[in-house]
Amino acid sequence: MLVLFLNVFSVSRILSVIQGFLQTENGDGFLLLWAKEILGALLILALFWALSQLVVMVLNKWGRRLTAFTSTDLDDRVLQRVMPYVSRLFTVTGVYLAIRSLPLNEKLVIVASGVIYIILVVIVCNLIYHVIDELLKWYVISQQDSTGAVMSRQMMPVAEKIVSLFLVGAALIVILKHFNYDIFSLVTALGIGSLAIGMAAKDTLAHMISGFTIMLDRPFRIGDRIQLIGGQIGDVADIGLRSTKIKTMDNQLLIIPNSDLCNTMLTNQAFPNSRAKGRINIGVAYGSDVDRVKELLVTTAADVAEVLSDPLPEAFFVSFGDSALNMALFFWVEEYSTLFAVTDKINSLIIKRFDENKIEIPFPTRTVRMEKSQEA
Repeated sequence: MLVLFLNVFSVSRILSVIQGFLQTENGDGFLLLWAKEILGALLILALFWALSQLVVMVLNKWGRRLTAFTSTDLDDRVLQRVMPYVSRLFTVTGVYLAIRSLPLNEKLVIVASGVIYIILVVIVCNLIYHVIDELLKWYVISQQDSTGAVMSRQMMPVAEKIVSLFLVGAALIVILKHFNYDIFSLVTALGIGSLAIGMAAKDTLAHMISGFTIMLDRPFRIGDRIQLIGGQIGDVADIGLRSTKIKTMDNQLLIIPNSDLCNTMLTNQAFPNSRAKGRINIGVAYGSDVDRVKELLVTTAADVAEVLSDPLPEAFFVSFGDSALNMALFFWVEEYSTLFAVTDKINSLIIKRFDENKIEIPFPTRTVRMEKSQEA
């Protein structure tokens, strides 16, 4: 319907019809002449405004029917954000044609046309930005639980800024090209300026590039508990462009530059899931029944409510110590944040069970023999 309307009433035919209807004659006075010209311009503007409303109505009616066939709401949101800018495009086009129809001074027409051209470029860039913004939001929401997602929610503000900068640069180049300015000299100047800034702020740029690497690679997310190679343990509070903030177990904020964090080893306790494996090392006296000790360790761990039954706790005879038989108990908990408290409960219960079953936890002992020589 819209295509048929545009084919029948093309821009040239619209202008010719209006000009024929309001054609000026030699006998017209100054006021009558301008009244006809202004009336023609207003008719053109009104026609394109009505056309913009018609387009919005068609998109509202038929566009929503088409988007109803899809399983995602992405096209609905894109359509909702695009419609106002489509209407503005038609309205501004009507203003441009209305100004062109008036018998104004050539320089004034050129200036007005340039201003309207800039407005059209801004409207188109805003339309593209909103479409890309909806695509990014839809992708992040749909992939927020996926570990293989290319972009995380924390990278959304950065991606939006990059898109904004790219569109502003593209709009500036298009506008300068329209007004016959030398674009290559501008690009060269920007390149030299960027090189100077890059050499002066190479450390900051290294941190920023590392921040992008962390956001793309996603070795950890906000809220994950990580352990650094230095032994510090904490929850990731924020991932910035220059640094990453980690809240330690002592409720202190550890701020690490991103370049240092990219070049170090760390353990993510929240990956691939929040389950955590605990280990308790304990020694029993020589002469103890090893099988009985292992059975007692497993049942003790299983009696703690927070310990998972799948996988079951396991106990192993690890090694012969200097003064004890070294045993190890392994168990799993659902949340890594509860591991410390669960370990405390199991340790307390082990002491009680060992005491009830007469199993000794020996103190480290050392025997020293002193011999006197015959000469002494």
